[in-house]
Amino acid sequence: MADTPHRKDTSDTPDVPDTRRTPESPEAPEPAEAPESPGTAEPPGTSEISGTPRSPLRPHAPFHRHTPPPGRYLPIAEHGLIGDLRSVALVGSEGTIDWYCCPSFDDPSVFAAILDAERGGRFELAASVPARNKQFYFPDTNVLITRFYTEDGVGEVQDFMPVDGDRPHEENRHRLIRRVVCVRGTVSFRALIAPRFNYGADEHTVHSRDGLVVFDSPDQSLSLTSTVVLENDGRDAWADFKLGEGETAVFALDQAGDEIAPRGCARAEAEQQFNATVAYWRRWLQQSQYRGRWREMVHRSALTLKLLTYAPTGAIVAAPTTSLPEQPGGERNWDYRYVWVRDAAFAVYALLRLGFTGEAEAFMRFLTTHISPGDGAPSGPLQIMYGIDGRTELPERELPHLEGHEGAAPVRVGNDAAQQLQLDIYGALIDSIYLYDKWAQPISSAQWDDVCHLVEWVCEHWDQPDEGVWETRGGRRNFLYSRLMCWVAVERAIRLANRRGLPADLPRWRAARDTIYRRIMDRGWSERRGAFTQYEDGDVLDASVLMMPLAKFIAPTDPKWLSTLDALTEELVSDSLVYRYDPRFSPDGLRGDEGTFSICSFWYVEAMVRAGRVDEARLAFEKMLTYANHLGLYAEEIGRTGEQQGNFPQAFTHLSLISAAFNLDRALG
Repeated sequence: MADTPHRKDTSDTPDVPDTRRTPESPEAPEPAEAPESPGTAEPPGTSEISGTPRSPLRPHAPFHRHTPPPGRYLPIAEHGLIGDLRSVALVGSEGTIDWYCCPSFDDPSVFAAILDAERGGRFELAASVPARNKQFYFPDTNVLITRFYTEDGVGEVQDFMPVDGDRPHEENRHRLIRRVVCVRGTVSFRALIAPRFNYGADEHTVHSRDGLVVFDSPDQSLSLTSTVVLENDGRDAWADFKLGEGETAVFALDQAGDEIAPRGCARAEAEQQFNATVAYWRRWLQQSQYRGRWREMVHRSALTLKLLTYAPTGAIVAAPTTSLPEQPGGERNWDYRYVWVRDAAFAVYALLRLGFTGEAEAFMRFLTTHISPGDGAPSGPLQIMYGIDGRTELPERELPHLEGHEGAAPVRVGNDAAQQLQLDIYGALIDSIYLYDKWAQPISSAQWDDVCHLVEWVCEHWDQPDEGVWETRGGRRNFLYSRLMCWVAVERAIRLANRRGLPADLPRWRAARDTIYRRIMDRGWSERRGAFTQYEDGDVLDASVLMMPLAKFIAPTDPKWLSTLDALTEELVSDSLVYRYDPRFSPDGLRGDEGTFSICSFWYVEAMVRAGRVDEARLAFEKMLTYANHLGLYAEEIGRTGEQQGNFPQAFTHLSLISAAFNLDRALG
């Protein structure tokens, strides 16, 4: 994530391709015929871990800042993702939901054991006897299957959140369904439902009402319905039950309130909603135009990006989690549950590239409705990030009562980086608007007026120092990447004006574009290093310059670029994995090291493709695929021994994977 307590950013521009951190979902399809029972599917690439139960929840245990004992936390990568285009849940490969915010991405958590095994809260549902576990997605969907192989049989939990676009009155329910099936023999299961509201800070009670178990806190209530008998102790609820072959049990968790009528979830309804959810995701994925070599990974990335969209506004979040550490035990822990202009703009590129125009249209509506260029903020006409509802205030605070994942404190909510000056966002946004106009539908006259306002501002302010794409806290500099993306902003606007015949001060814009170009070539090049560098008149290398040929600033076979590519390979690349920069030579204001940045690794693949080094690029890409988790998901960074680090899953990584796969496949023919 960011080198700053917020998050990292990177950009790309397709005419700049691919990158980082959608929109109103189409109506959910009518339920299709029931798909084949997931009880028989067992595709390759599943996770298999020993079914060792984690320590019991002890909500009132004394809190000490220490290194947690082994086994209390699943690795970040041992999770899958489900969602309803409003929020998501992380489901561990042993069957526990240990991250869930309701009703929206950036609301306080209900389950957060991933950030504190004792205080965070969780929803366990697993075999109650020793078992081997495997996890996979029902093909071409975001329905997650976790299987349990015991001595006496095989069982599975089917986790999903219905997408109720065709039933607006149901949207506020935010139903989460856990459907348990015994597919062979007999299997004993145990469920524990232990919510901890408001990031574990609020007390709550439990009581039974109309056949439901209701969890009440001062500001939120959840209702749980089950087809098995539940017990409770006034705080948590649980059940022990056994299923024979072909038998099922259902747990459904809803948001409760005055406007949401309590409703059970019988087995027949759970099956109907399972089928409808499968049909929705498959119908959505059918829009994809990608037919290349890496279809499974590309489509999983697309499905993941779709889960990171907030349907009511068209916003796209950078990641659905907060404070998952970029360094084990370190302080680089940020809240990514917001809309980074850069990330969302690149999401538009990646999804447009695959043929998903609806998400791009929804994001354009988000911009038009919630972002008003020219508000006079110190950071310029745009903030670098917004709330999913378009709000501009995202105050950052720490939650000292949570110990953090594996003891990595602090846990933060909110993000103070919102007020930073990051000039590159103008290039990312205007490039996405240019591509939307080219590939989806023409922008309106009012939208063009907004573009003109942004370009005029860039022409006046491009030469300011800023915090840069990595959101460093080491002070402002004249970062090359910021200059590059200001060039992109002006250049794409000129292209759009010429192609559409739109009114613009083209002589002024061309002069600014050319001045920026000369500035980068004169002061961004280091003769000593034989490379373009991180900032003007410096010698520090930075992987963000990989965007230079991708943004069409420089020819990918230009001698200066090939020399830069060689220098980056020598200093920042490790077995195809790419570091952003070396913090020893470029202090970023934070303690500790970090892993390699996956978006940079995929940029590196693209840069080599464009430089004609296709065989090297293909090997690097295939290596990167081996670092995905068992479901094809990536966090922001990869640690020294291959572990996923940072918020998970990360939109930026999946965007760059799509772009790298697309361009590599095209080069291979």
